[in-house]
Amino acid sequence: MPGLLSVPGAVLTAQRGHLFPWAPVAYGAGIAGYFALPSEPGSAVVAGLVCGAVCLGWLALRAGAAGGPVLWAAALALAGVAVGAGRTAFVAGPVLGFRYYGPVEGRVVDIDRSASDALRLTLDRVRLLDFGADEVPRRVRISLHGDQRWLVPAPGITVVATAHLSPPGGPVEPGGFDFRRHAWFERLGAVGYTRTPVLEYAPAVAGEDRVFRWRMALADRIREGLPGERGAVAAALIAGDRSAMREETVVALRAANLAHLLAISGLHMGLVAGFVFGTVRLALAAVPWVALRWPLHKIAAVAALTASGGYLILSGGNVATERAFVMVAVALAALMADRRALSLRAVAVAALIVLTLRPEALLGPGFQMSFSATVALVAAFGLLRDRGGGRLPRWIAPVLAVFLSSFVAGLATAPVAAAHFNQIARFGLVANLLAVPVMGVLVMPAGVTAALLMTVGAEGPALWIMGQGIGWILTVATRVADLPGALSHVPTPDAPVLPLFALGLLMLCLWQGRLRAAGMVPLALAGLLWWGTERPEVLVAEGGALVGVMTEEGRALSRARGGGFVAGTWLENDGDPVPQEEAAARWRLVPEGLARHVTGRVRVSELTECGAGILVANAKAPPLEGCLIFDAATPSAALTRSPDGWIVTRANEKGRPWTPP
Repeated sequence: MPGLLSVPGAVLTAQRGHLFPWAPVAYGAGIAGYFALPSEPGSAVVAGLVCGAVCLGWLALRAGAAGGPVLWAAALALAGVAVGAGRTAFVAGPVLGFRYYGPVEGRVVDIDRSASDALRLTLDRVRLLDFGADEVPRRVRISLHGDQRWLVPAPGITVVATAHLSPPGGPVEPGGFDFRRHAWFERLGAVGYTRTPVLEYAPAVAGEDRVFRWRMALADRIREGLPGERGAVAAALIAGDRSAMREETVVALRAANLAHLLAISGLHMGLVAGFVFGTVRLALAAVPWVALRWPLHKIAAVAALTASGGYLILSGGNVATERAFVMVAVALAALMADRRALSLRAVAVAALIVLTLRPEALLGPGFQMSFSATVALVAAFGLLRDRGGGRLPRWIAPVLAVFLSSFVAGLATAPVAAAHFNQIARFGLVANLLAVPVMGVLVMPAGVTAALLMTVGAEGPALWIMGQGIGWILTVATRVADLPGALSHVPTPDAPVLPLFALGLLMLCLWQGRLRAAGMVPLALAGLLWWGTERPEVLVAEGGALVGVMTEEGRALSRARGGGFVAGTWLENDGDPVPQEEAAARWRLVPEGLARHVTGRVRVSELTECGAGILVANAKAPPLEGCLIFDAATPSAALTRSPDGWIVTRANEKGRPWTPP
């Protein structure tokens, strides 16, 4: 037995000096554990977790090379749970508890577009009829439909509207994306829409929302100098304002696997920082006296960090941009400290900072894809450097770098993107090879130059150059998206698949020595589990508004219209994104015993029997003996048939702050 116990110690000892990149893995495991808890931990439990983490860290400092890493991992995991609980309590705020229709007043703090391409306003300082100050949500979000000619949306103005509001909805199926949790961390207490004109009630107050107004002014200036869709994309890239983009453009970019070019993330922040760093260093190097006496790379790094901070502010500072800034700041700080800028240690530090600031980001595709790509790229180029890749001819090195970057990043992020978005862009590598170099060489440098020249009103030529690059990217996206078979669809994998994929990728990239190859085991297991994924036989929407039953032709829906978002999400998760009308036509294949008990707004007196043992109604149903009821008061659910009857899994049964009782 002692011999067996010494094996893990020897393995960990052999990894000495390479274990720090595993710190965010343990930390993230604790955060994931927090979000998987069946109920919210109390303050005493959180205090105990903090004390436990401190004690384990103290013991780890005194442990040996074998025991220390294990104790550190446990301490970080406990800290992750505590940080998740602390963040949840920090963002807590009132959430609307029922459907509301009436007057809404609030200050505009964000302007964007919904999935249905409707203009959408986020309001704070909200006032609702007959609500006390401590009952009103901190923020509400309203989609604008109908004739809105009377409103010119502007940052900071106070608007009034007659709107329908409701609490943020839960997952459309168990295990799916929980918008209610997402809204909690965005401090959104209600969402809704209006079909009546929204009116400006009061102008913006001088001195408030300066950054927001600067952003919108910058976006307007860009669209004036670069009209059309190119200007709309340029405004999205520089100011983070997508409100003028057409939905067709977004769809084409997604189909070509180029949608990441719209999200102001690591690529954009890195290009801005790299362009400023290179420009400043070359300018200083052109002065011999300065070049011989000053540390040019450190001065250039400070300038690049300043420019990156300005880009973070002007682009809106969303989660993806914040994450990208942290990663760039860590790399530049390492450069100023004469350390290697791009290393797995730097990536680990950035991940720890991001997870501490926003632990909820761990569950989102942005964090997962960003760090999957970064870890894979740093590991791949490090391996290439160690194996003598630097001896390649100068002319081929840039070409190989572009190809390798696109290939490695695409390979690392493809499973994550497919799991979250249920689609695979088959020609995504080709599209990225054609578009990403133009983004780096032409679009972003011209964008930075245009932003600087706006101070003297001379941005026209730079915007024109930027527009030419954007035009090329949009052409590539459209042509690739139109290719036959450009897009294939896959079902949503079971819960263990992505964690297994992450473990396999981390072992391949972070582990040292021959044991690195062991990462292929969890990767293969993840692939097998995904291949064997079986979707639920029956899905019931929240409130009983829609039912989907799996048939031999695919999922059949109980309604051809209404509940379009739920219907589309179900079909996408099945890997079968057909129109809702086509899925509703399959309802004829549903067994009569089940189909006839999927009802609409029925009268209580009519519910005298249960038939197949399941009753679904979008009105409140009375209790019936031996009947499984899904009605207006129930969350979404999934049903799977077993020899003993139906196995029912309900969403939102966990007692968490974002989940109503």
